[in-house]
Amino acid sequence: MSSKPRYAGVGIALGAALGAVFGVIAGNVGIWLAVGIAIGVAIGASWKRKGPACPDCAAIHSSHEAMQRRPS
Repeated sequence: MSSKPRYAGVGIALGAALGAVFGVIAGNVGIWLAVGIAIGVAIGASWKRKGPACPDCAAIHSSHEAMQRRPS
């Protein structure tokens, strides 16, 4: 089984890091950390995988996704 990228996790990590930095600068780490994580979740959820570039690849990918969605 191949591992899929987890963009939400990366977004949370980046948001937490930036929130901590802004929190230290502003003097209120708790609030800025929460704001950074919330923004990171939103950004991570908005990142999507790039679609295939050619029509032949698109047909192959759509058939693979249809097989994965089918209940076992």
